[in-house]
Amino acid sequence: MASSEFFDSGHEAEVSAEETWSRLSKNIREIHNHNASKLSFEENYRYAYNMVLYKSGSMLYKGVCQLVTENVERLAQEEIVPTFPSRGGSDPMQQGQEAELLLRALRRVWDDHTGNMSKLRDILKYMDRVYTKSNDVPEIWDAGLELFLKCIIRPPIQDHVVSAVLTLIQIERDGYVISCSAVKECVDVLLQLVMDQEGKTVYKKDLEPAILSASEVFYKAEAERLVSTCDAPEYLRRAEGRFESETSRTHHYLHSQTGSPLLRTLEKYLLTQNITTVINMPNSGLDSMIDLDKVEDLNRLFRLFTLVPTGLPTLRRSLKDSTLRRGKDINQSSITTDVAEDVDVDVDEIDTTATAAKGKGKGKARGPPQTLSLALKWVQDVLDLKDRFDRLWKKAFESNRELESALNEGFEDFVNLNEKAPEFISLFIDENLKKGLKGKTDIEVDMVLDKTITVFRYITEKDAFERYYKNHLAKRLLFGRSVSDDAERGMLAKLKVECGYQFTQKLEGMFNDMRISSETMQGYRQHLQNISPLGLEISVTVMTSTFWPMSYTASTCVFPEILSRSCKNFESFYLSRHSGRRLTWQPSLGNADVRVQFKARKHDLNVSTFALIILLLFEDVGDDGFLTYEEIKSTTLIPEQELQRHLQSLACAKFKILKKHPPGRDVHPEDSFSFNAGFICPMQRIKISTVSARVESTEERKETRDRIDEERQYQTEACIVRVMKDRKQMSHNDLINEVTRQLATRFQPNPQDIKKRIETLIDREYLERCDDRKSYKYLVRR
Repeated sequence: MASSEFFDSGHEAEVSAEETWSRLSKNIREIHNHNASKLSFEENYRYAYNMVLYKSGSMLYKGVCQLVTENVERLAQEEIVPTFPSRGGSDPMQQGQEAELLLRALRRVWDDHTGNMSKLRDILKYMDRVYTKSNDVPEIWDAGLELFLKCIIRPPIQDHVVSAVLTLIQIERDGYVISCSAVKECVDVLLQLVMDQEGKTVYKKDLEPAILSASEVFYKAEAERLVSTCDAPEYLRRAEGRFESETSRTHHYLHSQTGSPLLRTLEKYLLTQNITTVINMPNSGLDSMIDLDKVEDLNRLFRLFTLVPTGLPTLRRSLKDSTLRRGKDINQSSITTDVAEDVDVDVDEIDTTATAAKGKGKGKARGPPQTLSLALKWVQDVLDLKDRFDRLWKKAFESNRELESALNEGFEDFVNLNEKAPEFISLFIDENLKKGLKGKTDIEVDMVLDKTITVFRYITEKDAFERYYKNHLAKRLLFGRSVSDDAERGMLAKLKVECGYQFTQKLEGMFNDMRISSETMQGYRQHLQNISPLGLEISVTVMTSTFWPMSYTASTCVFPEILSRSCKNFESFYLSRHSGRRLTWQPSLGNADVRVQFKARKHDLNVSTFALIILLLFEDVGDDGFLTYEEIKSTTLIPEQELQRHLQSLACAKFKILKKHPPGRDVHPEDSFSFNAGFICPMQRIKISTVSARVESTEERKETRDRIDEERQYQTEACIVRVMKDRKQMSHNDLINEVTRQLATRFQPNPQDIKKRIETLIDREYLERCDDRKSYKYLVRR
């Protein structure tokens, strides 16, 4: 190569390119030996400038690269190779120390190299600006990185570096403390070294895949070990700890982009593959955690399971199954025999207002009816279960809407598996509105009613509940058992919100009848002041037949003369004000206060109207006289079932106003009865309880079901006609779906039943089939 000469302004002489390079290379070696402080930046810059200016840039560029290569190789041999870990030894601490020495050596070499390259970059700025761009070669800094990559990040150094990082990560996973800074420094180096034109760094191409591969092996074995050695809560704690440690590891010394694939590895082996196993672990899985109220563990389970796509659906199914299983256990506990259903005392009629000493009367007080207790217990157990799951849903499951839906589905399924649910819920409301809310604040009243409404929402047969609720409300209103009018109307308002005005229209009509009856009685009492006294004061409740759920057939009962006169007098008064109406007396729903003279003293008895009619028969019978069952039956014409109940109340219960011959608890047609003149009781006022079944018997339930089914037929037909009148023509499937949707607020109709109602309406010429035989037309009736 021909030598070039150029003018050196610093020495006022012409110097060849070779001489200039010789001087510059010497100074570059001094920089590599950390003696840059002795050199002149301006002088070295001029050397490089002149070489590029006078066309010796190639010599300069190649010469610098050669010097850098020599220095990096020297550093590798002097600093890195001696720190290669020994092959032997299994002590984790020793392995960690050796790996740390290697990584720190790599970092020292890197810092040395980059420091030198920074100085060279300043000296060779003109070369970077002119020569590298015109000759399409990397700038000196980039060339230095490539040379470091070529000389350092190569086997065996590369393999040892990757192995050292993996060793330190494994040691930390095993619970030992490592120097995170050593790994961090190494990672920073590898992130700055680009290996290909796609821009992949050494970290991304070599180290990260190695970390992820080693992590897969580790966590696959870890998951198997934890499943075999830990219960569910401990497994979740260990898994959560692993997630936290890997997140911390990524934050402290790995690249942030490694975090996602690393966590996916954990999710795959620790969660996805073992979700079902952990939830169903015997004596420690989901059911056990719920039983033991392990809120923290359940919250941990929820947080971990939401990390994987299959986690929440699996938890949702398991939670629903758990709810359904517990609900079925509650249903099972409510099962009782038909015998126990049929003979129970209505304990609400026992007088609790008597002021005399308790427990001295003859006979044994009977406790709450077994079936009533079961009904109340069933509702209370459902409410308690609901409270428990609501609390877990808020605290453990963070009010997740999907899990709330699963819980609601589970409750709805098991509540509707109990065919007595509508009756039980109505009984629970009846019991609380009758006596259970005494002494409670308005807030506590609202809480009880709100909880009951929560269970009410789950039942699909709301029309069945309506029938039972009407019966119970009617008795509370007629017998004055409601704890407060505000509580009753508050419950009514809640039902209206849930089901609409139509659902509560008749219930509100019952309240309206009570108000109008009160006003009517005030007018009747003023009317009585203008006529001669009748000797018997009566209070009448006039019930609108379409509102009240009672039987409206005329009673065959024969009233005594004194009672008959009062009834006729009121009837005349009422009909004079309301022409065109007809009154039907319902003695089975009335009660009376009567003062009875016994040998010891007088007592005020509160009895049913039927019981009063029976007692008045003994007014003309001597103390030694008696009446047979058949005589009482033929004289009063009280229905036989009612007669037996009331005779049993008067002669076989706690307060024996009559004597039964022969003695016994049950009444038979061959029995006879006499007045118990020797009756003794310390209480002045006595309320005679009536033997009644608070929970329906099997036969009564069948009758109720038949009436409900009959009403459903009418409702279904009305809905079909209403829909067809609006649409004029519909396909069969569309009509079935629309009718089902509209009736769902009252009950869940069977498509077959809807089809039968359609056939009936076709026969009655409300509808007709279209020519395609798959649609219906509405026929206008004239």
